[in-house]
Amino acid sequence: MSDVEIFNVPVSKGPLHFIASVPGSKSITNRALLIAALAQGRSILKNVLFSDDSWHFMDSLKKLGFQIQICENDNTVTVDGQSGKIPFPEGEINVGSAGTAARFLTALLALSTGRYVVQASTQMMARPMKPLLDPLTNLGVQFEFLQKQDYLPYIEQCKGLRGGSIRMDASQSSQFLSALLLVGCYGTGDLEITLEGALAARPYIEMTIRMMHDFGVQVQVPQENFQRFIVPYAQRYQGMDYTIEPDASNASYFWAMAVLTGGSVLLKGIRMNSLQGDIGFLNVLRRLGSQIEERENGIWLEGPKSGTFPGIDIDLGGMPDQTMTLAALAPFATSPTHIRNVSLIKYHESNRIAAIINELARLGIASEETSTGILIYPGTPKPAAVETYQDHRMAMAFSLIGLRVPGIQIKNPDCTAKTFKGFFQCFQETVETGNQNDNTIKHNLKGRIYEL
Repeated sequence: MSDVEIFNVPVSKGPLHFIASVPGSKSITNRALLIAALAQGRSILKNVLFSDDSWHFMDSLKKLGFQIQICENDNTVTVDGQSGKIPFPEGEINVGSAGTAARFLTALLALSTGRYVVQASTQMMARPMKPLLDPLTNLGVQFEFLQKQDYLPYIEQCKGLRGGSIRMDASQSSQFLSALLLVGCYGTGDLEITLEGALAARPYIEMTIRMMHDFGVQVQVPQENFQRFIVPYAQRYQGMDYTIEPDASNASYFWAMAVLTGGSVLLKGIRMNSLQGDIGFLNVLRRLGSQIEERENGIWLEGPKSGTFPGIDIDLGGMPDQTMTLAALAPFATSPTHIRNVSLIKYHESNRIAAIINELARLGIASEETSTGILIYPGTPKPAAVETYQDHRMAMAFSLIGLRVPGIQIKNPDCTAKTFKGFFQCFQETVETGNQNDNTIKHNLKGRIYEL
């Protein structure tokens, strides 16, 4: 669907019953790319996500001199690790709009003894970097800002990463903490990190620590409240074959399609014990009346009968990317929906709190910002063209509303290429297939027959 300026959302004619699969996880892909580049030996990464974000990440690694072999046909990337070294002592990279790449690669460069220019898109230039730049400065890195103080783009002058004890703020994004944890073992001594304030999206830190462990590096977490972390130095990642899970964040849109239409879906390849915190969104959908089972090759969900479900009061602090998905369901609930502890999404690809409120108002739905989140009232959405703010999750989530409301359009649908190229083609095909209400598909889903 390249170069399409508007996506006309197809209306579902009834319950959707379908089987779906989604690409690999963005969060796991980018962590795996960084770890593989740092590792000793070769890593073969399977089920890699190929999206705008991961392409920027891989392109940046190549420009730094890393040897990467890409086979997009089978979603595989082979990385020859450099044992914590940056091959080129100077260079210029562009992280695009990829927040993960911006934070992780900035930390990676700190290991070098070189000088690098880090460029970014206009969107990424507006996103915060200071909570990472301050601790890196304390660890010996120098930054020269090319436009605005504490924001991209900048020149990063590095003399190797010192060990030591630092304090940092990870309340706006867990990516700042993940970035330092991932590179910490390559410093000159143990790296001890103490958080100031709350930790945003703790499940992403748990993912980081579990992946580090998979590749052979241990993190010590002395306190149960996840406020202090120690990365002992002289540990080294070991290259390995590593399979990346399907993206649970993107799976949520297909589970939500079944919820809204009273249908059912088997999402292939994903497991309940996923590394990804967003797998917890299934518990939210269960509270809305969905039935959920883990099956032989995926997770099956049957939505509430006739797509009727209550509003809920829920803390999504551990899975803030699901705020937009729940916000798209909320107008159809039988009572208000209150989403709490998601203030950090103001600093994501867009100010997502403001974007949600603006676009719900455009659709005739009342909502309001609360102290830590958003309160959404049920109503009857009206046809409108939804602004997406160059934000892939706004585009994907608000398309759900069009399943039950004729005349919903999504502007700039290609912004979904950030994490899910071809999303709207999949969406269209899912509705067309599911609208057939094919008895074979419905029987296979309920009868636990997995391949059609």
